[in-house]
Amino acid sequence: MMSVLEYAQDVNKTVEEILEKCKELGIEVSTEDDLLDQDGITILDNAFPVETEREAEEQLEDLVEEIIEQEEIEVDNTVKKQKLKKATKSTGPSKGNNLTKKELAKKKKQMYKNKEKLQSNAPTINDDVVLYRENMTIGDLAKALHVGAADLVKKLFSLGIMCTINHSLSFENAELLVVDYDKELKREETADVTNFEEFEINDRTEDLQLRPPVVTIMGHVDHGKTTLLDTIRKTSVAAGEAGGITQAISAYQVTHQGNKITFIDTPGHAAFTEMRARGASITDVIIIIVAADDGVMPQTKEAVDHAKAAGVPIIVAINKMDKPGANPERIMTELSEYGLTPDEWGGDTLYNKIVAADGTGIDALLENITLIAEMQEYKANPNRYAVGTVVESRLDKHLGPVTTILIQNGTLRLGDPIVVGTAFGKIRTMKNDLGMEITEALPSTPVEITGINEVPSAGDRFMAFETEKQARNVGETRKQQAKLRDNKATASVSLDDLFSKIKEGIKEINVIIKADVNGSAEAVKNSLEKLQVEDVRIKVIRSSVGSITESDIVLAKASNALMIGFNVRPNNQIKDYAKENGVDIRLYNIIYKVVEEMEAAMKGMLEPVYEEKVMGTAEVRQLFKFSKVGIIAGSYVADGIIKRDAKARIIRDGIVIYDGNINSIQRGKDAAKEVKKGIECGITIENYADIKEGDVIEAYEMVEIKR
Repeated sequence: MMSVLEYAQDVNKTVEEILEKCKELGIEVSTEDDLLDQDGITILDNAFPVETEREAEEQLEDLVEEIIEQEEIEVDNTVKKQKLKKATKSTGPSKGNNLTKKELAKKKKQMYKNKEKLQSNAPTINDDVVLYRENMTIGDLAKALHVGAADLVKKLFSLGIMCTINHSLSFENAELLVVDYDKELKREETADVTNFEEFEINDRTEDLQLRPPVVTIMGHVDHGKTTLLDTIRKTSVAAGEAGGITQAISAYQVTHQGNKITFIDTPGHAAFTEMRARGASITDVIIIIVAADDGVMPQTKEAVDHAKAAGVPIIVAINKMDKPGANPERIMTELSEYGLTPDEWGGDTLYNKIVAADGTGIDALLENITLIAEMQEYKANPNRYAVGTVVESRLDKHLGPVTTILIQNGTLRLGDPIVVGTAFGKIRTMKNDLGMEITEALPSTPVEITGINEVPSAGDRFMAFETEKQARNVGETRKQQAKLRDNKATASVSLDDLFSKIKEGIKEINVIIKADVNGSAEAVKNSLEKLQVEDVRIKVIRSSVGSITESDIVLAKASNALMIGFNVRPNNQIKDYAKENGVDIRLYNIIYKVVEEMEAAMKGMLEPVYEEKVMGTAEVRQLFKFSKVGIIAGSYVADGIIKRDAKARIIRDGIVIYDGNINSIQRGKDAAKEVKKGIECGITIENYADIKEGDVIEAYEMVEIKR
């Protein structure tokens, strides 16, 4: 959606003209602030003739000229007033402040006057391929073949086809002409850019230039992530730029010894991995921060898992070295167990000892980032239309959708048409992390933009286009596709289709293991990592103790991993979350069964098996002890149905502590065969008396299925 005023500006009409046209067409708007829906915009588009790109550019240049003249008058008047004051400061604008209107207007003018054609982001078409589109004329084909139109007309005459230069060609006739020039004809849809996440842009080597590395900091809460980010930014901004230090967006760029580094501040490990799950691999280097006086904590381990799954270089920053009890050797030893062996011990992980609060060791940390960047040689092509990822977005009541994006390839310019997720528009304003208005941004630069028609989501991909019409068409098509798309995510990898994946060429199977105790987790991990079928190996990317969590599901989705639970049971909320995200959870209580099923799946030999079907769950609320019967668990059936003689497991804090059978069910003084949801009852478990209040009784049955 967009306002009447915005639409009028887009089509170079007055608000009055648009309102008059809306009245004629029956579109209910009355002021410039009223919003046009997509149907209204489409109707108006058809009502107004589309201008040629050249005409639009000429009008844009005229508009910029007018703006410059007006702004120069305003600036001149301001300067005259300032000259009356005896200022002791430099007359030039501070580097940390916005450009003056005059400077910004001149930059706009220069950018549009010297508007070089950037490379298109459409998939590269081989020089021997000519694209055919509907209603293509002989003149169009001649231009594509770089030959004279008269030559093609003569060839068609020789084939008995009478035509002129403006005659439309069928695909078959065009193909006859193209073959004579040793070229292949393909339909234009082969270069469709609607699903731009799905194709890879191949840049020529000579177009690639070094770009700044993009860095993300992760770690346990209160270990100093925010302090480190603030300190890096403040120590990297010159004193004269103090006015621009306040961080306006969650991504910013610093300069260290002449080298630029971009930092992305993500809200948490799960958010970081969710962005990766959507194909937004925006990070080149990850810093894991650990407090020297606290050591490796659960979130530290989680950060390591997410960082290793991202497959990028890792730097460990040991913070709070000034605190009593700081023990960096212990941290290095503990992290070595997770594969982060320090370089000084012969490993390949760089470690830095720092005090984020006062800046101690920060220079050495930044030098290590620069060192990695030099070794990796991160490059991009600034000579194409920009592509990248949304870092964050918000809705401003005055500006509309405001989006922070990271440019990963190409150059983004003020005025560029753009598609962001399913949103689209034109870059109206663009600011860097210091709040300065800029006219263009290069690869690895984070910027805040306005001008798109709705608020996108973090992790959405964006692409700039050559024309506004093209951007609108792509944006509308993507929105329609999103509406039609099935909400259910396709499973990343399931055990049932493992063999077919191997046949397709997969060489490494990612697995996440959650178990009741550390010994079980290690045993399952070691057993699986020994498996090898047709040069395919299993890689355990996380092995830990405890019940399955949302974080595990997010990591499994992002890493295309199988989720294996050993003697643990996810609750219904986690099961639903896994199903929504297409993550396959497999639950076991015998190690050799895990190995057997995995090996059988890898070999494509899965036989029909019995699958467990949960019948219902009951919460234990009170215990009753009888000498003849033993312990009766006074329970409330929370879900499904509980049947006598059914198989049942006792779950305590997400961990399976016993697996057996239901011996009896009591309703008051009477025995019952089954009890349904919402009813209280007494339950006894065969050969088990150590039940406690708060335990969950899960009844299930084994159903034969065919894979």
